[in-house]
Amino acid sequence: MTATATTPREAAAPEAPRRFRRRVRPSRILLGVLAVVFGLVWIFPVYWMVNSSLLPDAVLQSSTPTWLPFGGSFDNFAAVIDGGTFFPALGMSVVVALITVVFCLGFAFLAALAISRFKFRGRTSFVLAVLIIQMLPAEGLFIAQYKLMGSLGLLNTVLGVSIIYIAAVVPFTIWMLRGFVAGIPADLEEAAMVDGLSRTQAFLRITFPLLAPGLVASGVYAFLQAWNEFTVALVILQENSSQTLPLWLRGFIQQSSSRAIDWGEVMAASTLVAVPVIIFFLIVQGRMTSGLVSGAVKG
Repeated sequence: MTATATTPREAAAPEAPRRFRRRVRPSRILLGVLAVVFGLVWIFPVYWMVNSSLLPDAVLQSSTPTWLPFGGSFDNFAAVIDGGTFFPALGMSVVVALITVVFCLGFAFLAALAISRFKFRGRTSFVLAVLIIQMLPAEGLFIAQYKLMGSLGLLNTVLGVSIIYIAAVVPFTIWMLRGFVAGIPADLEEAAMVDGLSRTQAFLRITFPLLAPGLVASGVYAFLQAWNEFTVALVILQENSSQTLPLWLRGFIQQSSSRAIDWGEVMAASTLVAVPVIIFFLIVQGRMTSGLVSGAVKG
């Protein structure tokens, strides 16, 4: 038998992976632990709301907290839904939120595109107006908004409250989208135009898909503003038949207070209000990322 000679490179081969083995720094472990702790602190109120919604009121009023809903039920949810007012309020909130999101994104997208890509007279004044409008307190406009909607016959209507929501959300949405549009290099469109595309085709095929994270982020902001808004709805929507979910939840708590508040039902109602928001985030969270155009053009 002949012995096979090993070269120095072959002899050192098993040791090679050790040189490239990634070291776990204690600082990274500490940051990971802190992230988990902050995540648990953040999610605990949500968990406690859901946990309380599954427990009877007698258990919730006990001095000993119940951390897990063992033996719980969906009776509180059934009691809330059987009231007959939840689904009309849910439909009202969904319609108002969708109208607000669609029109806000349409107006804000065109405005952000104009102030980011084109130079025109009054451009600076328009940008300043957008910023100044954000400084106006919403409470100072309630009387004017109420009289305007009343003169137009839009009190207690979806259209009336949607118009006010759109007017309130559009300025900040414009400013938010402006940053996304400005972050996409115009060189991408110019390169596509050199390849034979028109300006419109270059924008729709190259630039518009890259704006998806910005549109999603702006849409989430508009949705949350319309979904959670309370004070404007309280002024414009005064009839019980035309209430959004925040108004419905307030009315539900007021009705409960007349017979001693059933906190299990209140937590169930709060959970039902939060469920559509969670579903919405699950749908759009995949597109809520940044940096899709990072490094697209290298100078």
